[in-house]
Amino acid sequence: MNNLLDIKTPAEKYAHELKSDYNLANHGLGNHRKVYWNLSTEALYEEAVFRNEGRISHQGPLIVNTGKFTARAANDKFIVRESTTEKNIWWGQYNRPYGQEKFVELISRLQGFLQGRDVFVQDCYAGADPSYRLPIRIITEYAWHSLFARNMFVLPKTSEEYRRHVPEFTIISSPSFNSYPTIDATPTETFIVLNFDQKVGIIGNTAYGGEIKKSIFTILNFLLPFEGVMPMHCSANIGPDGDTALFFGLSGTGKTTLSADPSRGLIGDDEHGWSDEGVFNFEAGCYAKVIQLSPTAEPEIYACTRRFGTILENVIFDPVTRYIDLDDDALTENTRASYPLEYIANAVTEERGGHPKNIILLTCDASGVMPPIAKLTPDQALYHFISGYTSKVAGTELGLGEEPEITFSTCFGGPFMVHHPSFYADLLKRKITRYDAHCWLINTGWVGGPFRVGKRISIAYTRAMLNAALSGQLHDVEYTVDPVFGFEVPKTCPGVPDEVLIPSSSWPSKELYMQRYREMASRFIDNFRKFEKDCTPEVRASGPKL
Repeated sequence: MNNLLDIKTPAEKYAHELKSDYNLANHGLGNHRKVYWNLSTEALYEEAVFRNEGRISHQGPLIVNTGKFTARAANDKFIVRESTTEKNIWWGQYNRPYGQEKFVELISRLQGFLQGRDVFVQDCYAGADPSYRLPIRIITEYAWHSLFARNMFVLPKTSEEYRRHVPEFTIISSPSFNSYPTIDATPTETFIVLNFDQKVGIIGNTAYGGEIKKSIFTILNFLLPFEGVMPMHCSANIGPDGDTALFFGLSGTGKTTLSADPSRGLIGDDEHGWSDEGVFNFEAGCYAKVIQLSPTAEPEIYACTRRFGTILENVIFDPVTRYIDLDDDALTENTRASYPLEYIANAVTEERGGHPKNIILLTCDASGVMPPIAKLTPDQALYHFISGYTSKVAGTELGLGEEPEITFSTCFGGPFMVHHPSFYADLLKRKITRYDAHCWLINTGWVGGPFRVGKRISIAYTRAMLNAALSGQLHDVEYTVDPVFGFEVPKTCPGVPDEVLIPSSSWPSKELYMQRYREMASRFIDNFRKFEKDCTPEVRASGPKL
């Protein structure tokens, strides 16, 4: 906010109460009108409303509009190429190099732009395990972005801890600042640039909260493998007997929904690390997709859309009654809710669990040919992990229409994986074999035909199959070997009709089904060619056969 009239704001009097001794001059920032340090949720509500950044809806959530960017700008993300990244980054589609000199010019202009303005600071940590947590600082132009950081990351517990906080990585987010493509060598006026040498990331010309969250995730994906920690784009929960389960998958595949199970404790819904001590959450909050959220199928998440402290991004509401409409996609299908993990009644307080007994690879198959559940060998699990097959659903990234888009996002999170996929796969295999985890592929996509012909599989059936896998009920049932992919498909499952387990049974023609299935297998084979030379013979042999 550029407060030219020097108007006193609601929290101005208390802006420095939780100030760190490590001040903003260390980031090349200064001459601000006011710096608001580590404001509470309530104070940030007042600031956001005062600045016309958001409105308060029925029962307390803060509703914000992210403007023209309602999803990640994946094509505008860069990593500065320098000595620490030159040989360690998987340069290409997701990791675009950015020049050091250009970065210096861009961040210098951003530092100048923020002079005379109000900025908000949240000092926090990424990582629930103290042995691996990363001290971070989130500096934002918007008050609600500061609340977003407060929801999503681990907070210091005392004023003394705030005072002594020294970040190891800093993110600066300024939606009002844009780059100049002809000067800054960016494809558009939007940018997300990470500099691992200077330990800073800068975000401009986008207000989408997910850019802050995923920038930190990208940073952890680079740093933690050097410490033997497997970073994972997955949700995680734990059963009453202490059995941890991981759910890998892209947005829209059901990570958040399936892990929020009332009978199991929620460790986290999106990002985790797997160390030699077990699994831990990278975050302290959830960032759930809420379009057409069901109070019966997803009661835990639904309840969070009615709580003070929750941020609702691009959710439509009645300005008179303040009631929200989760079915209205007028702004985007990628409506989101950011809320503290503790808002989920069965959340695990320490956000940590033991070594996983089950690993679930989630895919949303818009072709309607993949089985709803299959058992994988460790090598098959690595093949599907590296492949990362799914269908992007509308709204998750810019440029997606109503039609789901078939994609292969390596490691089920290609845009955030900075090392080569084989690097992560080797680390994952060592974890799977050492701790004897069972691996499963679950399809939450379409049955009876592709999108517009078939229908999306019932979440009740998906939960029944998942529960059977996690409880061990599928260990002793009879299986059939899939003729194309070679994984094992159960013939029976408690709570699921037998015909649901056989996707071809709901197609009007088995010949048409096999034709589409083989087409899908061909896509897998073509996609995997770029990874073959870096994979073991066992993994290469674990893909589909035509």
